[in-house]
Amino acid sequence: MLEKEITLKNETGLHARPAARFAKLANTFSSDIKISYQGKTYNGKSIMRIMTLGIPCGARFTLQVEGQDEEEALNQLEELLLHGLE
Repeated sequence: MLEKEITLKNETGLHARPAARFAKLANTFSSDIKISYQGKTYNGKSIMRIMTLGIPCGARFTLQVEGQDEEEALNQLEELLLHGLE
């Protein structure tokens, strides 16, 4: 399992559109993907679960990826979170 702590830079937080973009990319990988924030961990492939976390701009959260393509998944999802949601 790979794990990365990320600070969300998207000004509007991880709301509907960014959550949809994240989940769409996450679903292209076979690995299990989870997002943890403030003691809650949810499936990173579910738009509704991501939105439930309510992660605001500037918040730190953990991205966990486990599976055959975990390294590629982590790299692409991190890139999206850091630079692709603007």
